[in-house]
Amino acid sequence: MQIDKKTVTKVALLSRLELDEKETELYSTQLAAILSYIDKLNEIDTKEVLPTSHVLPNLKNVFRKDSLKSSLDVSDVLSNAPSKEGDLFKVPQVIEGK
Repeated sequence: MQIDKKTVTKVALLSRLELDEKETELYSTQLAAILSYIDKLNEIDTKEVLPTSHVLPNLKNVFRKDSLKSSLDVSDVLSNAPSKEGDLFKVPQVIEGK
């Protein structure tokens, strides 16, 4: 598949990238090379290859059971708070009102 400068310019615009003429030429050449390599990979017969989710054979997720625990005491939680109001953290206002 051939990638031309027009396509690179459009993708750069959508990606909010500013490319000069030299970069546009470079990236169009590089992307065309990548896509031609992918086309070569598509020519390989993979009918007998089983699908895999990972290249390592013995890799598996480690899960732990959820366990119910008691909550922390409110006074312990708020003990290091720089500012608090009652049983709540007090934070500076971040949205300006009208």
